[in-house]
Amino acid sequence: MAVTEVLMAGFGGQGMLLSGKLLAYAAMEHGKEVSWLPSYGPEMRGGTANVTVCVSDDPVGSPYIIEPVALLVMNQPSLEKFGPRVKKGGIIVVNTSLIPITADRDDCTVLNIAANDIAKEAGTARAANLVMLGAYVGWSGIVDESVTIAKIEKEFASKAKFIPANVAAFKAGYAEGAKMKGGA
Repeated sequence: MAVTEVLMAGFGGQGMLLSGKLLAYAAMEHGKEVSWLPSYGPEMRGGTANVTVCVSDDPVGSPYIIEPVALLVMNQPSLEKFGPRVKKGGIIVVNTSLIPITADRDDCTVLNIAANDIAKEAGTARAANLVMLGAYVGWSGIVDESVTIAKIEKEFASKAKFIPANVAAFKAGYAEGAKMKGGA
């Protein structure tokens, strides 16, 4: 595996840093070399927040990503800022529940996911980030579904009542991503 560079972006409080952490831990469980680098404004909730995750078979030279292979975006400002940076042939996962525009890239795969709507159907509107992560994992196969679910369960172990809805949101996103991959 070459280095897979993933950028996840949205407003603070949308859970993208958590999604990045879950992806990083799942990749480590697979024996991969990983870097996780969060970036957020001083205002946190409501401000900008993004995280880069590098996954590789070899040590990661730098966690800093200029042109990611994959982009998961929760809001329009993030799509406008980071969409043009995605490498040709990459993937952009767009939360169409909150982004009224399309990713204007015909040289990338674009997955349009109504993440907030899917999360609400799964039991918690707050798990849109896990729908987005699930869609990316389902489409890319970067890590196993079961390993990621185990990481979600561990993350929410102290708040066990939130586990079923969060796992359901991830699984619903995963199914969407896998379905889109099958149709590609």
